[in-house]
Amino acid sequence: MHQVDLRSGIRRGLVWSSLNAVVLRVGTFAMGIFLARILAPEEFGVFAIALTVQAVLMTLADFGLSTDLIRSKNHVAKSPTVATLGLIMGTLLFILMWSSSQATANLLGSPEAGPVIALMSGSLLLAGLGVVPYAKLQRDFQQKRLFGISLLDFFVVNTLTVVLVLLGWGVMSLAIARLAAQFATLIAQFILAGVKPKFGFTRALAPEVISFGLPVAGANMLSWMLLNVDNIAISSMAGPVSLGFYYLAFNISNWPMSMLGQVVRSIALPAFARVVGGQRDRSLALALGPVWAIALFAGFMLSTLSEPVIRLVYGDRWVPSARILVFLGVFGALRMIFDLFVSYLLATGHSKRVLTVQAVWLIGLLPAIAFLVRQSGAPGAGLAHLIVSICVVLPAYIIVLYRSQADIKLVLRYILIPVLAAVPAVCAAYFITLAVDTNFTKLVLGGLAGSVVYAGIIFRWFRTRVRELMNYSENDADVVSAVPVVVTRETAVASRSEAGEDK
Repeated sequence: MHQVDLRSGIRRGLVWSSLNAVVLRVGTFAMGIFLARILAPEEFGVFAIALTVQAVLMTLADFGLSTDLIRSKNHVAKSPTVATLGLIMGTLLFILMWSSSQATANLLGSPEAGPVIALMSGSLLLAGLGVVPYAKLQRDFQQKRLFGISLLDFFVVNTLTVVLVLLGWGVMSLAIARLAAQFATLIAQFILAGVKPKFGFTRALAPEVISFGLPVAGANMLSWMLLNVDNIAISSMAGPVSLGFYYLAFNISNWPMSMLGQVVRSIALPAFARVVGGQRDRSLALALGPVWAIALFAGFMLSTLSEPVIRLVYGDRWVPSARILVFLGVFGALRMIFDLFVSYLLATGHSKRVLTVQAVWLIGLLPAIAFLVRQSGAPGAGLAHLIVSICVVLPAYIIVLYRSQADIKLVLRYILIPVLAAVPAVCAAYFITLAVDTNFTKLVLGGLAGSVVYAGIIFRWFRTRVRELMNYSENDADVVSAVPVVVTRETAVASRSEAGEDK
């Protein structure tokens, strides 16, 4: 790919990804408010348990098959074999989830989730069927068509959810809508990818597909465990009501990741894969500066203004979520830069290092979650995420990034400067909330005060970082096309999470 083509591709990706993020997230935000005011916290908790079970098996249903097709030169020859393997995996996992649904719900401390888990099991079969068309759309950089599929998913799941909730179906309406939307988007993927279901099996290709898919599936499994072990711990130790409060707080903390992450994710990995700098590559630090400055401020504001946000938007009965959001707001910002680190490592061929960091992350998180949830309930899970992210995960990423030839001195500098600017902004917002009474004025005046202070401190620095990034991509980098791009399906479709499904 030529340098001009790369810049053009990045700009197109930014346009469509930004449009996708804005349109879908605004709609999802509105739907989240509606559901939070209609459904009780325990109903959210039941649905969260069903999603937790579905998510762990969904990471296995793909089995790295779509990733292999995205990166392979002989993807046409592999497609029938991959389609067959995807159908086999999806069917087996569907049977497993359906047959064990009630036993799993009982084990997780929420017997009411049994029928919901059973219904959600159908999504695993649909996921297995959709591997080939999904991979083709991703491989061909069809962001516009993927945006159309996301719109269809959003329309079906939310329209059906509203109708069924108003008819009194309760939490089951979320599961029915999710399954119907996935079926609709599966059909759309085949149509827009221009392919038909075609099954076959080539014995010579199967070992290559499986050997590549195993480590990718393992990495996806670890990723799932990192973001869902808290659900399991809270459900078993504190019950579904506490899980419902935690579930809402986590989804709110995911707002920056959902909006900014979707835009960055769509272009970061292929851009990093084609841009090679000097001995110590500056591309990561230059991309990190603007992204971290925005994500950190959003996370800090969510933490500082957690109570007025929840009271005003979701209602007083969700106030217990505010204590949880205090910790998860900052954790959401850290997830944003961790996602960028992963994109850089995968693009430069260091997938094993990503797996290593995830393993270290999980080893540190498990005892922290178990201890703090037992001591403090759901807020303890948020605190555990924050402590482990700062004390374990960030240092681990710094080490592997240094070994991967990233300019770590510049990375650390660009991490520290927004933090220093955010501290007085947070103080300004916090003291404003103490001086006013109503939730609306706390949110508006606190957010305004924090924004003015932060912008006044960091605006010139931010503008310089953006210019540096653009100048680097145009003048300083060598563009190559030989670097293999590894995209996990979990990462690529994270932006399709709907209301109540970010977690």
